[in-house]
Amino acid sequence: MASSSFDIVSKVDRQEVDNALNQTAKEVSQRYDFKGVGASIEWSGDNVVIKASSADRVLAVLDVFESKLVRRGVSLKNIDFGDKEPQASGKEYVLAGPTKEGIDQDNAKKISKIIRDEGPKGIKPQIQGDELRVTGKSRDDLQEIISLLKGKDLDVALQFTNYR
Repeated sequence: MASSSFDIVSKVDRQEVDNALNQTAKEVSQRYDFKGVGASIEWSGDNVVIKASSADRVLAVLDVFESKLVRRGVSLKNIDFGDKEPQASGKEYVLAGPTKEGIDQDNAKKISKIIRDEGPKGIKPQIQGDELRVTGKSRDDLQEIISLLKGKDLDVALQFTNYR
């Protein structure tokens, strides 16, 4: 009997993030409470940069942006704003957060440990760069691993691909 497998990856849909960012920029330009505070949100390479004249307005723009991301099905774990403390640069407050893709080594080791400890026997996780390949004899066991990992609160947003 051939073995079955699937990949565990962490990818962000850049188009959905871009759509959420554009919706947020449009809402910020139209809302009354953002008039005259110089509030803006934009891309700077792979970073999302939020600017405003006060720290609470930066956090308000961030709240609008996060709600747009959730509506579009993008996990908030894919964009890391750190401690969410805006930095003052002159008369302007700035908050920047990069988009995160891939599973780093620490999280990959943590996920494979969860699979080995709590999953059914005969399942083999392999770290392959920034993703994990999980193989096993039974497709039911692989389904059990997927539901196990969905129930865990991990530092990365996981997607399950190449299920064979």
